[in-house]
Amino acid sequence: MKRDQRCFHCGLPVTGITACEQEIAGEKQSFCCTGCMTVCQVIHESGLDDFYNRLNYQNAEVPPPEMPVELEQYDLPEVQKDFVRSLADGRKQAHLLIEGIHCAACVWLIEHGLKEMVGIEFAEVNLAHQRLNVRWNSDELALSEIMHRLAKLGYAAAPFNPEAAEGSLQRRNRSLLFRMAFAGFGVMNIMWISIALYAGAFSGIDSEHKQFFHWISLFIATPVLIYSGWPFFRAAMLGLKQARLTMDLPIAIGSFATWAYSCWITFHTSGEVYFDTVVTFLFVILIGRYLEGLSKRNASSAALRLMELQPRLATRILPEGEERISVRKLIVGDHVLVGPGEKIPADGVVLHGESYIDESMLTGESRPLRKEIGASVVAGSMNVDGSLTLEVGSTGADTALARIVTLVEEAQGSKAEVQRIADRIVPWFVAATIGLAFITFIYWLRSDFDTALLAAVSVLIITCPCALGLATPMGIAVGVGAGARRGVLIRHGQALETLSSITHVVFDKTGTLTEGQMKVVQTHLNNNFTHDELIDFAAAIEGKSRHPLASAIVAELKGKQLPCEGFLSESGLGVSGIVKNRRIVIGNQRMMQRENISVPDQIKDQQFQIEQKMGVAVLVAVDGEVAGLIHVQDKVRDEARALIQSLSEQGIGITMLTGDSIQAAHALKNSLGQMQVVAEVLPEDKEAEIRRLQEIGEKVLMIGDGVNDAPALARADVSMAMGSGMDVSMACADIVLVSSDLSRVGFAMHLSQKTLSTIKQNIGISLAYNLILVPAAMAALVTPVFAAIAMPISSLLVIGNAILIRSRVGKRRVADMVDSSLKLPVQV
Repeated sequence: MKRDQRCFHCGLPVTGITACEQEIAGEKQSFCCTGCMTVCQVIHESGLDDFYNRLNYQNAEVPPPEMPVELEQYDLPEVQKDFVRSLADGRKQAHLLIEGIHCAACVWLIEHGLKEMVGIEFAEVNLAHQRLNVRWNSDELALSEIMHRLAKLGYAAAPFNPEAAEGSLQRRNRSLLFRMAFAGFGVMNIMWISIALYAGAFSGIDSEHKQFFHWISLFIATPVLIYSGWPFFRAAMLGLKQARLTMDLPIAIGSFATWAYSCWITFHTSGEVYFDTVVTFLFVILIGRYLEGLSKRNASSAALRLMELQPRLATRILPEGEERISVRKLIVGDHVLVGPGEKIPADGVVLHGESYIDESMLTGESRPLRKEIGASVVAGSMNVDGSLTLEVGSTGADTALARIVTLVEEAQGSKAEVQRIADRIVPWFVAATIGLAFITFIYWLRSDFDTALLAAVSVLIITCPCALGLATPMGIAVGVGAGARRGVLIRHGQALETLSSITHVVFDKTGTLTEGQMKVVQTHLNNNFTHDELIDFAAAIEGKSRHPLASAIVAELKGKQLPCEGFLSESGLGVSGIVKNRRIVIGNQRMMQRENISVPDQIKDQQFQIEQKMGVAVLVAVDGEVAGLIHVQDKVRDEARALIQSLSEQGIGITMLTGDSIQAAHALKNSLGQMQVVAEVLPEDKEAEIRRLQEIGEKVLMIGDGVNDAPALARADVSMAMGSGMDVSMACADIVLVSSDLSRVGFAMHLSQKTLSTIKQNIGISLAYNLILVPAAMAALVTPVFAAIAMPISSLLVIGNAILIRSRVGKRRVADMVDSSLKLPVQV
C-alpha cells in the first residue's frame, strides 16, 4: 500500500498492521482498521453510499469509536426509567449522546440509517450537542437494536443524562475561563512592550531594540492566538468543511490576518506590529463570550431549576424498618415516608397522614394544597407540615416533573418561524461582512497598508451577526422559562409566536370552563326501580368508561360493583352493556332515540328542569324501557367568567363547544357572558367547527382537556390543554396549563405578545448596531480593540433585553391577567 493512501471511511493515513483492503461497489478500497472496513460494508449494504458523497471524508478526524458491548442492559425497565419516556400505544422516546459525530454527513447517515428500521417513528440529531432524539414503537423494536444499528454505522450511543450534560456545560465554561485568563495574562505582559514601543516612537529608539521588542511580542502573541483563539479557529474550520459561513469566521480571519501581517513586519524589520491588538481583542472577545455564556445559562435555566426540584434521597418503609436510599432505587409500589419540610421523591398516592403540599414550582399555584388519604402527589413538590406515607406510582423519567423538564428543554431548543428566517439570513450576513471588509481593505490600501488592514479587521470584528442569531432563540428560551415557572408549559417556540396573533378562542365545556368533577345530585325514578338499583345498573356499565360523568356515577356506588358484559361506548351519545342478563343503555336523548327507546313525559320534564339549571341529565334504560335519570352537576371554574369578559373586551371571538344539550349550553352562556355556542357536538364536529372558523380567516386557539378534544386541538392554529389530563395533554397540545387555572390563559397570551415584541426589539438592536458602527469601521474611525469591545456588548444587550421578559410579564400577577373583581363563583 502507498504510504500517502488514506482510509476510504475516516480519511486517516493507512499505515501499520491494522491496515486492510476490501472490495466496495466493485472497487478495492483501503481502510486504516477493520472497524472502518466493517462500518463501510454496513453502509454500502444498507444503500447509504450517499454518505461518502456528503462526507468529503478527507476532513474526518478519527476512526469509528470502539463498538459498545452489553447493550441489552438498556432494554431493562429499571435502566430505562432514568432516560426513556413512555408514550401512548407502546411508543417510547429517548435522548442519546452519540460519540463519533464529526459533521453534517454524520447527521445524515444516522437519521437515514435509523429511519429505515421497522418501528422507528422519528430520529433527529443535534450536531452541536451530538445528541439523538429518537422515538420508536417498543412492540416492534428494542432500544438495544437501535444502539446496535448505530454501532454498525460507526457511532457509539449512551443515555443522555441531564446532570452529565450540565457538567459538560460547566467544563466548557471552565475551559473558556482558562483561555480568557491566558489571554489576559498575555495582555498584561504585551502591554508593557507596547508602552515601550510607543514611548520609543516619541523619544527615539534604535532599530535593534525595536526589533527585539517585536520578537518578544511575537513570542507572547503566538501562544495566545493558538490557545485562546482556538475555539474561533475550530468553529470557523468546521463551518467551512460543511460549506457554512459561521459567526466565528470573521473573528478567525481578522485575528489571523493581523498576526500574520505583524509576523511579516517582524521578519522584515520595518513598519509597525499589531500583536498587542491581536491579544487584546481576543481577550475582550473571550470576556464577552464568557459573560454571554453565563447570561444564556441564566436566561434558559428553567429546566435546570426544575431538575433541582428532584430530591436525591428517599425514606423507604420496609417490614424490618426504614432505610434511606437513592430515589433512583425506588420502584413502583414502594412505600415511602415524607416528613415535614421534605420534598416528594416520586409521583404517588397518599396512604397515611395528611398535610399541605407546596406545588408552586410545578403549577405556579402559590397556595399550598391540602392532601389527604387517596390524594395524588407529584415528585419535586414540598411537604409543608404533616408526615405522609406514600405509595410510589411513577419514578424516573415517568414522573410529571421529568416530563415537564423534557418538555421545557425541547421547547427552548425549538425554532419559531421568525428564527428560521434569521437563521437563513446569518450566512449571508457573514458573507456580506467578509465582502465589506475586502472592499474596505482595497479602498484604504491606496493610502496606507496599515490603515487598510486595521480598518478591514475592524469591519470583520464589529460586523456581528451574533446578536441577530441570538435575537429569537434567547427570547423563546426566556419566554418558555417564564411560562414554566407559572404553570404554563409551552411545547415549541412557534406556539408563542402564533398565540400573539389569535383572533378567536374556542373552549370545550366539561373539564375546561367547568371543573369536570361531576357529582350525583339526585335520581328521578320511573316505574318500580329504587335509587340503589338504578345506581347499581348504571355504575356497572360506567365502571368501564373514563368519562367524567361515569366517574361521578361510580363514586355514588355504595355496594359491590356488578359485573358487566358486552360493553360498548358511543362517543357523544352514551354507553351500553349487559348486567344480570339485562341490557342497560345509558346516555342522552339522542342515545335513546337511536335505540328506539321512548322517554316518558315526566322524565322529559325533569330533564328540561335539570338542564335549565346547567346540570346534566343521564338517562338510564333497562331492557328497552327508561328506568329513570341521574342528575349530575358540575361546577364552573371561578376564573371562567372573568376570562370570557376579558377576551370579549379585547375584541377576540369566543365559541363554546359541548356535547351537552342546547338548553344546558345556553344556561352556561347566560352565566358566563357573550359567546357563540355549539351544542350536542361529537368530537369530529368540534374539529369541523375549528376548520370552519379558519376558512373565514380566523386564527383559532382551542382550549380543551386533551382527550375527546384531540382532533380539534390538532386542527387549531394553537392548542391549549388543561393539566388534568397531563399525559395526553402533553402529547397533543401546544401549551399545557399544569394547574388547570383558566387565568393562565390570559397570562399565556400576554407572555406571547411580550415575547414576540422582545424578539422584534432584539432584531432591531442588532440591525441598528450594525447600521451605525459598520460605516464607522469602514471609514477607519474604529480600532480593532474598540470593535472587540463593541461586538460582545451587542450580544449582551440582546440577551439582557430577552431576560427583561420576566419582569415585563411579572409586573402583572397571573391572577391579574383577568379582572379579579369579576371572579364570581358560579354553581352549575
